Order: sequence, then structure tokens, then C-alpha cells
Amino acid sequence: MRGLPWPAKVYLIIVIGAAFALIGHDLVAPGQQDAFAQWDTLMVLALLFLLCESLPTLLNIDQVAVSMSFSAALAAVVLVGPEGAAVVGMTAVLSVRPGLALVKRLFNGAQFAICSYSAGQVFVWLGGRSGVPGVDGFEGLILPFAGAAAVFVPLNFLLTATMLWLADGLRADQIPISGMAQFLVSYLGYATFGLLIAGLWATVETISVVLVLLPLFVARWGFGQYHAQQRSYDATIAALCQAVETKDYYTRGHCTRVSLASTMIAQEIGMRSERLRAIRYAGMLHDVGKLGVPTKVLQKEGKLTEEEFAAIQLHPMRGLEIVRGIDFLDEAFAGIMHHHERHDGKGYPMGLAADEIPEFARVIAVADAFDSMTSDRSYRKAKPIETALAELRKGAGTQFDPLMVSAFIKVIDRDGWDPPRTAPADPVERSETVSKDHDDPTTPIQVVSER
Repeated sequence: MRGLPWPAKVYLIIVIGAAFALIGHDLVAPGQQDAFAQWDTLMVLALLFLLCESLPTLLNIDQVAVSMSFSAALAAVVLVGPEGAAVVGMTAVLSVRPGLALVKRLFNGAQFAICSYSAGQVFVWLGGRSGVPGVDGFEGLILPFAGAAAVFVPLNFLLTATMLWLADGLRADQIPISGMAQFLVSYLGYATFGLLIAGLWATVETISVVLVLLPLFVARWGFGQYHAQQRSYDATIAALCQAVETKDYYTRGHCTRVSLASTMIAQEIGMRSERLRAIRYAGMLHDVGKLGVPTKVLQKEGKLTEEEFAAIQLHPMRGLEIVRGIDFLDEAFAGIMHHHERHDGKGYPMGLAADEIPEFARVIAVADAFDSMTSDRSYRKAKPIETALAELRKGAGTQFDPLMVSAFIKVIDRDGWDPPRTAPADPVERSETVSKDHDDPTTPIQVVSER
């Protein structure tokens, strides 16, 4: 708790205090003790919850994980009511997950207790009756249970995301899912395991917990496979970027910054969440075609021959050839292929103009040029951000899409930009000849005719 910012500490105290207030009130309020009379049912559900909570699936955010424990909490809503469900949720404090600090256990237990209690109140409000359901009354549980799940899942996400935002400054682009709607819908689907437990309890009682363990852990495995796949995607992208930067060392870190700037523009223009991951990948891989350009051309100082310039102009097409077989890139292909097209049609490799240029490519063109201008190079120091933005304004309508330039300037004015200030080490001592950068609009490549 010592390392938490003070807003996170206040939020933590509020959440924990609210959870203990709920449970304490239920213990002393007249008539509420009946909720705890079914201690055997409560204990079995608590053990199931604790088992699932102790074996979560780690996500791509440090110290963040998901588990199937909410299914047990929702089953408790039906079987032992809001008060008993809150107690089941609070057992997250006892999780045996290795390396989980006490403060995180307390927060997890508190937020699960709040979610379970809130879901239980909605269940009752919609006409649900707590207790073991009769076989003939199962249909009457469906609507109240759906309402309880519809409250539990978003509330659980909101409480957790708020804590991550206050404690770690979590950004939307760090959430390792392609779309929040898809994530919530899948979670709601897994919530039906709670209804399955409650339904089976009417016939086989505690054995229902054993019967539902297999599908619960299959669901956990599915979550793990999905996020392992996302991690492998990121590792693939990182390896390709490292290969490019090893070959073209003076642009070290360029692809990562272009990816970040592209995502900022995409968010500013309202690009749908499912496309944000694709444009992040496109920004990372926009220069992967440099792997197909001779190193002596990339690192050559001064003017290029027509043949050498043609090799540079082909790098977007070579990039597409390199990544064509990577299915998960989706729309990123268009950004890689066309990020050197110009709004006035004078770009390469196909001379597309205005709206003919794919949206991803128009975004990356702005991000690419901006980072090139604001980064140190072996032949010059980084330009000030104001100078680079002025160059983007100057090129709006000719080299760049005015909409993308306007969006980027707006987001930079609001959120700022932290460019690198140290030039990468150059393993080869260079002469003081004027160099060039095909990404920087202020230092165009000079071509000498061979005729």
C-alpha cells in the first residue's frame, strides 16, 4: 500500500470499507441471519469460489488476471441470497495465488463482495427467490439471473479498471482485448455456469459443484489460450521490429513510437476499438520491408542512384510480401503497403491520392513523419515538437491527409508527446556529408541520374 498514489489509497479504503459495512450490516440486522443458516451450502460455494480464484488466467497487463470464480458467486446469489453471495465473494481474501500481496487480496475480496451483493439485490428485485430452486420453478430464475449477471460483470470490470487506472495509470490501449463489448459478452456467457450450478443443486446438491468443475476449467483454459495467442502475436511483431532496427540502427525505437502515435490519432478520430489493435500492429511493422532493402542503400549517405531510390520505394511492397501470411494483421496490411502514398497522388508505391489511400496508411503517414522529425538522427538533432507540427500543417492537403494532421495536433496539444532525446549509438564512424531520411519531409532523398 505504501507505493500506491493517494487517490488509489482513498479508493481502496472506500471499496474495502463498503464491503465490510455490507457484510457487517447483514450480520446484525434483524431477520438477515437466515441468509447464513445454510452454512453447508455457503461453505461449498465458498470453496468453489476460492479454488477458481486461486487458479486465474494471467492477462497481458502486469498483475492482472481473470478467473471463473464469478460463476460460484452468481450461483450463491440464487442459492443463499445477496448476503451469502457477498460472503462467498469476500473469500477471495484467502486466495492462495502465489505472489499476491495482502492489499490486493483485500481489494479483490471487497470488490467481489460488492459485486455479489449488488447482483443479489437485482436478482431479488426482478422477482428471484433465494434458495434451492424447484425443478418446476427453474424457468422463473432465468430473467432474474440474467439481470444479476448483467450487473455483476460490468460492475466487476468497472471497480477493477478504476483501481488499475488510479494505481498504475492504465490506458485503454493497454487492455489486452480487441473490443470491450466482446469481452463483456464472453464473460456473460461464462456466467451461465452459475445458473447451471444452481439448477443441478436441486437434484444432486453438492455434487453439482464437482460436475461443473470440468466445464469451468475448460473455460479457464480457453481464456488462457486466447491470451497466450495474443502474447505470441506481440512477440512476433516485436521480433520483426527488432530485426528491422538491427539493420537500420539509426531508427532505433522508431516503430514503437509510430505505433503509439498512430494509435493516438486512431482514437482521436473515433476509430472502432476492434481496429485499434490492427493499427498498432501496422505502426509497428510499417517499415518491415526494409529487411528486403540492401543495407548499403539504407545506410548510404548523400545522394542515391535511381536504382537505389527504386529499392527504397519498393520497401512498402516488400513489407507486404514479408507479412502477407500473418493472418491476424487484418487491415494492417493496407497501412504497411501504402504509408508512403501522398494526399496529392505523388507518393509511392502506387500513386494513390486522397480517399484512395486506405485510412490506416493516412494515419501512419502522419505518425511516421512526425516521429522522424522529432527523433535524433546520426546526422542531425531532433527538431522541436512545434517545428514538426508546423511541417505537418504545411504538408496538410499535399503530403498528408488534413483530417489526420488536425486530429494529431489536437491530441498532442491535449496529451503531449515525449520524444527520445538521445541519438542511438552509431557503430560506424560517419563523415560529415549531408544525409537523408525517406520518412522526414524536411530532408527529401536526392537522386542522381546514372545517365
